[in-house]
Amino acid sequence: MKKALFIIIFIVIPVISSGADKALWVEATGEALQSDIDTLKEVKERAKRDAQSKVVEKAVGVFIKSHTLVSNFQIADDLVYAAVRGKIEKLEIISEGWDDKDRNLYRVKLKALVDPVYPEKGQGISLKLALSKSVLKEGEETKVLYQSNRDCYVYIFSIATDGSVTLLLPNATNKDNHLVLDKAYEFPPAGSPIKLEAMFLPDFKGAFAEERIKVIATRKQEPIVPLGFQEGMFKVYDANSTGMISDLVKKLNQLEPIDWTEATVVYKIVR
Repeated sequence: MKKALFIIIFIVIPVISSGADKALWVEATGEALQSDIDTLKEVKERAKRDAQSKVVEKAVGVFIKSHTLVSNFQIADDLVYAAVRGKIEKLEIISEGWDDKDRNLYRVKLKALVDPVYPEKGQGISLKLALSKSVLKEGEETKVLYQSNRDCYVYIFSIATDGSVTLLLPNATNKDNHLVLDKAYEFPPAGSPIKLEAMFLPDFKGAFAEERIKVIATRKQEPIVPLGFQEGMFKVYDANSTGMISDLVKKLNQLEPIDWTEATVVYKIVR
């Protein structure tokens, strides 16, 4: 069976909205219960820390949403946005005091200016990713070449600019996506009936076209990919599967930055 990679012109559109990479003001209310051994200062500090944690959580949600909604029809190049954290730059107390009904419950309402922070992944998984051939004529084949500095699990996607995403590995006939550190791999593997063959979409008139291969690696085997519909041995997500990107980013965001990474390569088909 041949798996054709259908490619169309990729027009670069900025995928970062104005709210995705700038600090923003967020409000939240924190709470703390006073025990018999707590001082008033300790209760106030716990309530304040709770409020700070909540404003950062809210801000991170906005950072991710601002990015992923714009890039909903593709797996964005910058999946590192899923590892975004928040840093409080300014803090203002709006109100604080004891609950009217529960005199042991202290509340602090504050607003904070939260700046997005994108942590480095140098201490985690590192991927080497390449293609055996990156400029192809229609009908020519290419292979995905990849290697990791750690034992990990990989998920290989083909991303078309018509909004469709195909999960190449794991697939129905090869569910083994485990990598051994420093071992070189290729997809399709030697002897596989799968072929990554470059093809223009029907009626395509341009001089060249581009498509991307994205590899996501996780330290542990993770259920990061939601169910899609089955097309032969592959799972395919069409342009209407808008929840796929949000779900994927959400699941990656639940992992520590050192526990996953991603890499992308682009190749071109020419006449």
